[in-house]
Parts: sequence; C-alpha cells; structure tokens
Amino acid sequence: MAQRKKIPQYLIGIDEVGRGPLAGPVFVGAMIVPRTFDWELVGGVRDSKKLTPRKREEWYGKLNGMREARQLNFTTASSSSEMIDERGIVPAIFSALSQCLKDLNADPETCEILLDGSLHAPEHFTMQKTIIHGDDIEPIISIASIVAKVERDRLMTNLAAQFPEYGFERHKGYGTAVHCSAIKEHGLCKLHRKTFCSRLVRTVA
Repeated sequence: MAQRKKIPQYLIGIDEVGRGPLAGPVFVGAMIVPRTFDWELVGGVRDSKKLTPRKREEWYGKLNGMREARQLNFTTASSSSEMIDERGIVPAIFSALSQCLKDLNADPETCEILLDGSLHAPEHFTMQKTIIHGDDIEPIISIASIVAKVERDRLMTNLAAQFPEYGFERHKGYGTAVHCSAIKEHGLCKLHRKTFCSRLVRTVA
C-alpha cells in the first residue's frame, strides 16, 4: 500500500544576514505561518537587500503587529564573531538556524521549510527545500530576510557607541573603504572576525 504524502500544517521561511561582513555576528531569521495564511497581508514584500532601511523598518513594524495578532510568528538567532572564527561561517550559520527552529517549536511532522541560497535545516526536517534567490521569489523567505536584517542592523548601530572609531552605524561591519581604513589605523576590536580581516592586518591579536 502506498504511503500517504504528508501535508504540512505550517510553512517556515528561513534566511541569513551578515555572512560577509568583517565584524559583528551573523543573523538567521525564521518565520512560521499556518498553511491557510492569507498572503495578501504581505503583498509587495521584497528581499531585504532591495528595500531601503526605512521600508525595512516599516515592514518590521507591520510584521510585529501581525505577530501580536497571532497571524504569524518569527524569531531570529545569531552567532558571534568568536564562533565564526572558531568554527567557520557555515557551522555558525547552522547553529543560529537550528536555534531559530527550536525557538519556534518547529515540528518536523507538521512543518515544511523553505530556505534561501545554500541553507539547509537539520536532517530530521524531511520536508525542506533550498531555493536559489528564494529571498526574492518566496514571500516567506523575504520576510525572514527583513527581520534578520533589521535586528542585525539595530544591534550594530547600538554597538557603534562602544567602538566609535569604526563607524559601525554606517556600514554595519561590512568591508567598506571607510571600515577597512579604520581597521588599518586602529587595529581590530572584539567585534571583528579575525579570520576575515587577516589581509588587512599583519598581526592579528
């Protein structure tokens, strides 16, 4: 007798933000909705990279309201620069991704997961699909991207006050010319990923 195909009750979208910066943590965002979710409620949502900071903040506020109304739920998790240096960026992202699924109480028996790019959920989540450019074509991944981006940017802006010489509030840790110049002048701080900055400083303390 043929085994009946599982019909998921919930859909989860996952994306990461901050894979490439020279400083700061990497963030993973995850959103969960019921299978009956009305997608018109998030019509027009786009990949966070294609939105202005103001638009991302507007979407974040709207999504928070929908979460309070229990129409959806989302969470983020992060892995520090220290973990990235010790374990590598891919394991660091996987650690944060796994934490997101725990925070959402995701059940492999009832949840289908859509992931952006090269991301993968733990193997026991059998209903999962990795989608190239998923953050641009799947609304649920776009939303995960937005919440991760907003929360990471807010964190880097707050941390900038502790390290004013680097200008984290402007570039959020990415390798801009201004940031690279500051590293060459001031060296590294505890937020920097030493393994990412080896070409900028000869001796990494």
